[in-house]
Amino acid sequence: MNDPSTDKRTDYLTAKQLADHLQVSETTIHRLRRTGRIPAVYVTERLVRFNLKEVRRVLAKSNDRIGAHADAHDGYVSTQLGFDDLFEGFAEPESSSPTDSGVDG
Repeated sequence: MNDPSTDKRTDYLTAKQLADHLQVSETTIHRLRRTGRIPAVYVTERLVRFNLKEVRRVLAKSNDRIGAHADAHDGYVSTQLGFDDLFEGFAEPESSSPTDSGVDG
């Protein structure tokens, strides 16, 4: 039968397990952890685990924020990471206008 203690059990995953679950790379998981985008539990200084329910909650909240800016006809909200999550930290190169080339005309 159902054991009440297992119903309240919290699932903690390794970075590899979470990466497999979210279908992203382990590197992405660690980058999201370092930038504070997903919560992590430090068991020791080097041993990190992720609470699956908390990660899902944070990602759902992020998707709700993104979904609020989506088109009215686009009602789909994914639990997967978006491009903003994956490419945060990459800066676009500064573009210079042709008039700023330093050549007097």
